[in-house]
Amino acid sequence: MARRSYKIDLGCIACDELTEIGAGKSGWLVDNPNLLCAIDTHSLALANRSSILLILSWSDSNASRVMVRPELSPIEAEFISAIEWFVLDDVSVVVAGTSCGYLLVFSLRGELIHRQMIYPGRVLKLRVRGTKKDLIQDTSSEEFCVIMPGVVARFDGSDIQNMLHKWFEEEYSQIWVQKPKSQDSEDFENQYVKLPYQLWNIGKYAAFILGQSSQRYYCAVAVGEDAVISAYRLSEDKGRSLVGELLSKVVPAAFSTVASFSKLIWRSEQTSPKKSPKKSEEKPQPFARASPLTCFKDHPRKGEKLTLSPSGTLAAITDSLGRILLLDTQALVVVRLWKGYRDASCLFMEMLVNKDTTSSSSNHYEPVKSDYCLCLAIHAPRKGIIEIWQMRTGPRLRTIPCAKGSKMLQPTYRVGASTSSAPYVPLEVFFLNGDSGVISVLSRTLDS
Repeated sequence: MARRSYKIDLGCIACDELTEIGAGKSGWLVDNPNLLCAIDTHSLALANRSSILLILSWSDSNASRVMVRPELSPIEAEFISAIEWFVLDDVSVVVAGTSCGYLLVFSLRGELIHRQMIYPGRVLKLRVRGTKKDLIQDTSSEEFCVIMPGVVARFDGSDIQNMLHKWFEEEYSQIWVQKPKSQDSEDFENQYVKLPYQLWNIGKYAAFILGQSSQRYYCAVAVGEDAVISAYRLSEDKGRSLVGELLSKVVPAAFSTVASFSKLIWRSEQTSPKKSPKKSEEKPQPFARASPLTCFKDHPRKGEKLTLSPSGTLAAITDSLGRILLLDTQALVVVRLWKGYRDASCLFMEMLVNKDTTSSSSNHYEPVKSDYCLCLAIHAPRKGIIEIWQMRTGPRLRTIPCAKGSKMLQPTYRVGASTSSAPYVPLEVFFLNGDSGVISVLSRTLDS
């Protein structure tokens, strides 16, 4: 009997453009800490410090590949530090965060759609999250979060949607109109309308917003160097703590002074006709209030990575001692612990558990949300395996061999996706084998 594979190959990303990103030797995908990956259901974005490669269809070898080279500040040694897809029903764009706190939005043709300063500092992660209205959830909400060391910013998803729709409408309206010549860098910078957002300071931690607990507060859970887990209540109002008040005044002032001095030196020493991107002198907005709820410290252990379930009620946290903690984010209690998983990464996924339904006499049955159970996929690269555990306290369902040099990925949340008539799309986990270039998806069934 042939051995069953629990991974389904979808396509291959091998192309000449990968060499510009750093491909060419074994382990290139996982050994380079500056290499970033973001996946959509049919597309992939790869980035190094200065370039972004968009592979728009891995199942088609003739599909277009787009290389994006953002204008970054050489005087500040600015580089790309985070990337993520932002997907609407009919529009997909790539969002990049930089080491200087800028947010850059690009079309699939590499055009810069939006540029905005969030806060002076390195962007660590970009995250799209949403909750759909259903029988349990009374309202739906969608948000885009920018996570930085000690700072988290939240954009309302509708504001980004409106900006993108307006840009594409204007772009399509100019199809038969001759486009204007390239603008001066200062005019180019000033054409972007600032999107509103909320900003919080959370000390030394990297926080992930869980959701809105009331009309005025959000909840956030964080990991950091001197704590495994921290939790905060984030206020929507502009009342600020003393620390927030000081940081909102001192840090922007210091940044503005350094930026002005840097520009002075750069202009005096500039010999090339090419202009550097002009940095806005706009000060970051004041912090809203962030109140600590709890903090779990266990020196020398520190939290490293944090992954949230779709509803935000569970968080999987990896620490520096090779342990994985499953946190109930509402009760702020660790409900499960795994040991011996150094360098592991985790993603939540959904798998079919109702065999009677899936093997129904009807050949056209589409599984619904209740047919799936929430699971946690753990990629243990040192062991060369993927383990799938049923949540919250269920057994290990599968152990799947995984090739060395692979990375576990998950498509971003699709903003504005219709749920009325379309079949339910479960949360899936993809794998990219860097050495072979093959992309595969974990099977969503538990059949033997």
